Amino acid sequence: MPTNPGFQVSLDVKGRVCVVIGGDDEAADKVQRLLDAGAKVTIVNPTLNDALRRLTSSGKIVHRVRSFRAPDAEGAMLVMNTLKGDRDYARSLYELALKERFLLCSTDQPELSTCMMPAIVNRGHLRIAVSTSGVAPALAGRVRQDLETVFNDEFQSFMEWLKKLREETQATEADDERRRAQLREAVDGFKLGASITYPQAWLRERGTQPSE
Repeated sequence: MPTNPGFQVSLDVKGRVCVVIGGDDEAADKVQRLLDAGAKVTIVNPTLNDALRRLTSSGKIVHRVRSFRAPDAEGAMLVMNTLKGDRDYARSLYELALKERFLLCSTDQPELSTCMMPAIVNRGHLRIAVSTSGVAPALAGRVRQDLETVFNDEFQSFMEWLKKLREETQATEADDERRRAQLREAVDGFKLGASITYPQAWLRERGTQPSE
């Protein structure tokens, strides 16, 4: 099946209704990411894990204690299906999404989704989306983990300094070109270096690693 690289955008869900189907750790991760972005979250599943129960009891999310029904998507901007292994169910959600025109992400069925959720590096104000077009989600997760070790607490402080500098420059420098030049100078010298260590299975496949 051909891969779909998608068209990467940043979706504004602040104040918008988003629905998450499921109740396990992955559902909790998606719920928290939506809450961090300011969404109004409803979760639909007969059971919830501890983290989701705490969010429900604190009033941060709405819990519908049953399986998903089509009316649950009414008024929703985005529906995220975290249930795995049921292709027929994912297809029915996909058909509903096309009919009712809401965005749908089925986490293990990207071909039955209208949007895909990449792995996200989250460090202060920095967001880096890592996608493998659905062909190797485990690799996307490893890339995210490694990048998060690179962008450490010092980098977060650097970002805060840049934010403050930009605000001060906007307030004190009226000339657009001089303002842009000052902000470009502030990041002059920043450089990101990287190296890749490949797994032995891949090196043996290429014939660059002797078999043990």
